[in-house]
Amino acid sequence: MTDHPTSDRPAFNADVPHATPERRLGEAARRALLEAAERRAAAAGPALQPEHGGPRGPEPTRYGDWEKKGLAVDF
Repeated sequence: MTDHPTSDRPAFNADVPHATPERRLGEAARRALLEAAERRAAAAGPALQPEHGGPRGPEPTRYGDWEKKGLAVDF
């Protein structure tokens, strides 16, 4: 097994999120990735406050059952 130093390779696209550093991007691809990063940042939205009085443990609607007083009820 031979070790190849990565410092010999030039790193491309350091300023573009989610871009590969192995090869250069065209101007349209660079612009598209930057626009997508802006949309992701805008869609993040505010953090939700924790639920008070809800069920403990994993979200029951996600896993298909609801536990009430120790009994599991399937939907």
